[in-house]
Amino acid sequence: MDAGAVDRPPLRSLLFVPGTRTGWLPKARAAGADAAILDLEDAVPASGKPAARAEVADVITRAAAPADQAGRMALFVRVNPMDGWAGAEELRAVVRPGLAGIVLPKVRSARDVELADRLLGWCEREQGLPPGQVALIPLLETARGLREAYDIARAAPRIAYLGALTAPGGDVERAIGYRWSPAGTETVALRSRVLLDARAAGVPCPVSGLWTRVGDLSGLRAFAEQTRSLGYEGMMAIHPSHVPVINEVFSPGAAELTRCAALITAVESAQKNGTGAVSFQGEMVDEAMARTARLVLERHRAHVRVSDQTGGP
Repeated sequence: MDAGAVDRPPLRSLLFVPGTRTGWLPKARAAGADAAILDLEDAVPASGKPAARAEVADVITRAAAPADQAGRMALFVRVNPMDGWAGAEELRAVVRPGLAGIVLPKVRSARDVELADRLLGWCEREQGLPPGQVALIPLLETARGLREAYDIARAAPRIAYLGALTAPGGDVERAIGYRWSPAGTETVALRSRVLLDARAAGVPCPVSGLWTRVGDLSGLRAFAEQTRSLGYEGMMAIHPSHVPVINEVFSPGAAELTRCAALITAVESAQKNGTGAVSFQGEMVDEAMARTARLVLERHRAHVRVSDQTGGP
């Protein structure tokens, strides 16, 4: 699948904000969140959904104003499941200039994504937006959805940031039946499998999550480091205090950046002298390692651009 129809920026941290509490967005920005997910689903009771929809639409409209472009976080909206025309009307209300993407819950199969993709295309045409501009993040919260992650990931070029969320006590735990632990060992295989499906499908910037223990920052750090080691590029979060930890874990440190630059120099110097491999800091390295190092530096520069836009650290 060609997932590059639109260049999606890497996002380390995507912070959920209730659709009824859009006044909390400055706190999300101050925390350094790369993106905010305005939630119209689980965070809003049924009676409050119409008002929350209007509030979120207004925030997105104001975010698109030129005066608000500097320091603006990427704004996503988690809509309600696409169960009928009500879902279509919800998309129509929030898709407008200023929206980065839609988070689609309870995705069961590629057909759910195909429907959302068609509706988003219709909304983009109505709003005069370029085709495919609005990203789509399918949430894999059912056993079938997790099993069919590869097909779901390939269902539309606008899909980005796809990954496995494994919060305790939520939809995924109920669907799979695992017993959540802070160490996260019971979900490593699940998160790894979904990540492989996302990478094989060409989905850019896969993210995972969630950590729901608000005050346990050391546990969050351990879980984030495990998630990063699997190959994810970011995490969703539920509290502003989690954002700095997540951003730090998913950003290369100064020592790693220095090593990558030195490794590239060593390999390129060896190549100029007609040698493919060279000893570097006690290891044999070649062009494959240099390409990986270049990718780390490229992603770091992209994160710096995102941080400059959001005003984050």
